[in-house]
Amino acid sequence: MGVSAYTMTCFFKSRLSCFWHNISVGNMASQVREIAQSNGFDVCDEEFARFLDKKDELSSCRLEFHYPKNKTLPPVDLTLVDGEEDCLYFCSNSLGLMPRKAEEKLSVEFQKWAEMGVYGHFSGDFPWIKCDGFSILPSAKLVGAKPGEIAIMNSLTVNLHILMVPFYRPTPTRHCILIEDKAFPSDHYAVESQIRFHGYDPKDSLILAKREEGAGTWTTKSILELIEKEGERVALVLFSGVHYFTGQFFDMKAITEAGHKKGCIVGFDLAHAVGNVPMHLHDWDVDFAAWCTYKYLSAGAGALSGVFINDKHTNNPDLPRFCGWWGHEMSTRFVMDNKMKLSPGASGFQISNASFMTASALQTSLEIFDRIGIEKLRKKSLILTGYLELLLEEKFSKDKNPNFYVEIITPKDPAQRGCQLSIQVSVPIANIKKELDKRGVVCDSREPGTIRLAPAPMVNRFHDVWRFIRILEDSAKTIVACD
Repeated sequence: MGVSAYTMTCFFKSRLSCFWHNISVGNMASQVREIAQSNGFDVCDEEFARFLDKKDELSSCRLEFHYPKNKTLPPVDLTLVDGEEDCLYFCSNSLGLMPRKAEEKLSVEFQKWAEMGVYGHFSGDFPWIKCDGFSILPSAKLVGAKPGEIAIMNSLTVNLHILMVPFYRPTPTRHCILIEDKAFPSDHYAVESQIRFHGYDPKDSLILAKREEGAGTWTTKSILELIEKEGERVALVLFSGVHYFTGQFFDMKAITEAGHKKGCIVGFDLAHAVGNVPMHLHDWDVDFAAWCTYKYLSAGAGALSGVFINDKHTNNPDLPRFCGWWGHEMSTRFVMDNKMKLSPGASGFQISNASFMTASALQTSLEIFDRIGIEKLRKKSLILTGYLELLLEEKFSKDKNPNFYVEIITPKDPAQRGCQLSIQVSVPIANIKKELDKRGVVCDSREPGTIRLAPAPMVNRFHDVWRFIRILEDSAKTIVACD
């Protein structure tokens, strides 16, 4: 290599290093374009995607997960794609991929069950009697909590109901629950049923924060104004951390502060936020939160849920709660005298013992998150999603492609989104989804007319994004030709 070539290579690496490690949360698409241009690439070139992957310090994380091949996916048409090629998995916002070590770890626990039976509760490196406890510390780091504020138990909607026992206590003057419009259906159903259980009518006691007129998302300003206006009759503000449909990352700190200013309890459903975006629940003074662990955290379908309860609440024994054996402190749990002695912290809200199977899978996944850290994942996520945004705009803007165009409804501001981009397309959603399915793209669609794309930094590469754009072009040509 000549001196000039060596100097140029060092310059390119320096520019990318600066971009990668000192990334600003600004217009990500323009920043990706800048790094492409400064390194002599067109943003649409396949080589640019490969270049980014070579410089990605997290690229090897994908090898720690089972990644499906095209040939193993039921809807794939193997006349259109190479069956031995990896599929394009953009669906970690629905179900995360399986960590390779989960299979090994579960095998150990199944063998222990086979050989020891009940003694498995107390034996080995992973005694089942405290299997949930192994995930507390890494979970606390992910959500910005103290370990004593975390419990691993039940499933998400069950936990929301359990948490509304102490935290939704309506009175004749303060009986409303405020949630976002088009909240995830399970949250909406849970809230309505809690209102009815307490003798109120959702028509009077459920307040929906509406999206901006003509926009697909909310503004923080409009949410805070609604809390200011209605807060004195609101008992509970219960928002998503990241909205499942739009991918919008809400300003949880501002919402919490506004709710507390009006005397409201403030809680969050973090199903689409945990493992996706950094959070600081304790410092933000959030009252409570719950999340599932089978999406970005890759603990498997139906896995245990996580719970955060601010320590200003956890040690109040007079706080109403539904009790069970597992909320009794460990040291005297087996005395069996029917005299409840609550475990300190959030664990005092547990009811039943956890499944060692899902607890084992969760621990395996959280070990990977704990080793890498959410901040590094967030940096890659910003670039990965910015790259997807840029290519969608380059290839599928209405002025460039009037026969098939795409509108991104997720906020353009990277600070207001995680790794999900929700897009609406100019053709019937079922048609384009069918073509993507046949070509090995794993994503999901949600009515009305939206496809949710979630290139997760743990398992996705920049070349996946480039391939997706090429497949979307091919799918669009097929649909347009048929029309």
